[in-house]
Amino acid sequence: MSLRNIGHRLYQGEVSFDFVGKRKIWYSISGVIVLVAAIGLAMGLHLGIEFKGGSVYTVHKPGLTVSQAQDAANKITNSTTPLVQSTDKGDVRIQVSAENSIEASTFTTELSKDLGVPQDQISAQVIGPSWGDEISKKALLGLVIFMVLVTVYLAIAFEWRMALAALVALIHDLLITIGVYALVGFEVTPGTVIGFLTILGYSLYDTVVVFDTVKENTRGLTKQSKLTYSEAANHGLNQTLVRSINTTVVALLPVAALLFIGGGLLGAGTLNDISLALFIGLAAGAYSSICVATPLLAQLKEMQPDMKALAKKVALRRASDAKAAAEAAERGDVPDGEEFEDDELPAGMVGQRNQPVSRSRAKGRPSGKR
Repeated sequence: MSLRNIGHRLYQGEVSFDFVGKRKIWYSISGVIVLVAAIGLAMGLHLGIEFKGGSVYTVHKPGLTVSQAQDAANKITNSTTPLVQSTDKGDVRIQVSAENSIEASTFTTELSKDLGVPQDQISAQVIGPSWGDEISKKALLGLVIFMVLVTVYLAIAFEWRMALAALVALIHDLLITIGVYALVGFEVTPGTVIGFLTILGYSLYDTVVVFDTVKENTRGLTKQSKLTYSEAANHGLNQTLVRSINTTVVALLPVAALLFIGGGLLGAGTLNDISLALFIGLAAGAYSSICVATPLLAQLKEMQPDMKALAKKVALRRASDAKAAAEAAERGDVPDGEEFEDDELPAGMVGQRNQPVSRSRAKGRPSGKR
């Protein structure tokens, strides 16, 4: 069966995955992942010199390997702290933290001798710790402002419960991405911050698409007695499921190429900072919009008095229908199959119409043949 057919059947409600009903499972999985990420954060992030200060030396020499530059940098600093990476232009980039307290001119001279490179082929850039501290504060301030504006917008466009669920999913994605960075030991650079801001937008986009469908499906929900809010929300989630998967896969493919081919296979280490943030963030954003945001929204909505009353009304109707079906079975009647009237269901929901297998009132009638 093709993905297109599966998507059509999900949209029509012919098949359905109960994401909302199994929210405790998703909460448990998210809790474990966030806990591991928190442990990584407790171990500390590997901040780049843009945040803690230091010097950056870019060496242009054809054929120079990362290991050769690493050995030379370790010899000059008498430690293994220098970070050496290859750039996408074929140069070698050496980062020395401010803790080594080596003058840039001295390091350049020694590096020129050890590698046999003219000094004019080595560019040096010194970054003070005060500049990095200022950048960190501005990045944090920008993140807080972004979250506040997003929460206000979602509360106005939808409602505060949707805004809260989206914000929780957003924090969930951030914690996981930052935790993975801490665990794998990748350096946090300004490119990483750009990656974080990018995944925030993507995570919200996916969540808003799902919420918009849920809002459409639950409009006028209390006027019927066939579906609870959780069931209607789950149907809306299934309607957008294939779209979310397709969007995520298409977004992950080029990012995976940057991370695994550019950063891993080709050795362009400077691509790792932004590509890892995008890869983990995109995957976490797709997961949270399906398994965290929508189930949490349904849980919050089910706490409302009108939704509680709706759940009781649905339960009573189903009990009545089950009792009627049991009595009909005892009498030997064959049910015609339940039919849902479209005007009894919320907008966007399609009733299931099953054709009757047989009708008892047709027994004994002439066939029409002579």
